[in-house]
Amino acid sequence: MSLSDILHYLRIGGFTLAFLLFASVVALGVAIERLIALWGVSERSRALGDTVHKHLLRGDVTAARTASERSDAAVADIFLAGFDRFERTRGTCDGVDAAVERERAQVGLRLRRNLWLLATIGSLTPFVGLFGTVAGIMKSFKDLGLDVAAGGTGGTGAVMTGISEALVATAVGILVAVQAMAFYNYSQARLSRVLVELRLMGDEFVELLRERPVNAPATTSTAAAPASVEARPQPEA
Repeated sequence: MSLSDILHYLRIGGFTLAFLLFASVVALGVAIERLIALWGVSERSRALGDTVHKHLLRGDVTAARTASERSDAAVADIFLAGFDRFERTRGTCDGVDAAVERERAQVGLRLRRNLWLLATIGSLTPFVGLFGTVAGIMKSFKDLGLDVAAGGTGGTGAVMTGISEALVATAVGILVAVQAMAFYNYSQARLSRVLVELRLMGDEFVELLRERPVNAPATTSTAAAPASVEARPQPEA
């Protein structure tokens, strides 16, 4: 298909085809943004999880929190929510699992951001394309009726040409829907795996925080050794 043919179909398609092309660009933009956002999420989260778990196995809660604060991994927010609850309860771990689960849900919502656009575009664009086709066919038959009313032959050649041009809208709508749904399904599959990993790391974090070894704080004796008392000379009588 040459450039002139594409421009011709764009001119014939009008608003419907312009909307479909705009939806295609939006779907591509959302897909690229989500692919970038999900890129490396599992790897960074696993690396931070290993670091935090090593610190908790030694009972060093402060070092584990510091590592979470310095990280940009998705699981860092989950760990920090658990540490905040842990500090508020003065180390009793009451409600830490609930705080971790709430933050994990918030992280999941952030990772799902804008995916609804892909699903919406994938479900609506075939119908938009079908609408454009129906409108084009109606216009073709209207032109045929006007031609006959004006004394024309009413040949089917002009009608078939108009119908073939109108069907382009349906084809474009299906292509846009396939593109959007392919990106949506891939993102959903990748996101589902990430969320499972975050849940497992959160559960392990809560277990290690509860079962951490409690090291008694080192105390240094400040008692001074008894000083030797020198015998004072008795005054002479």
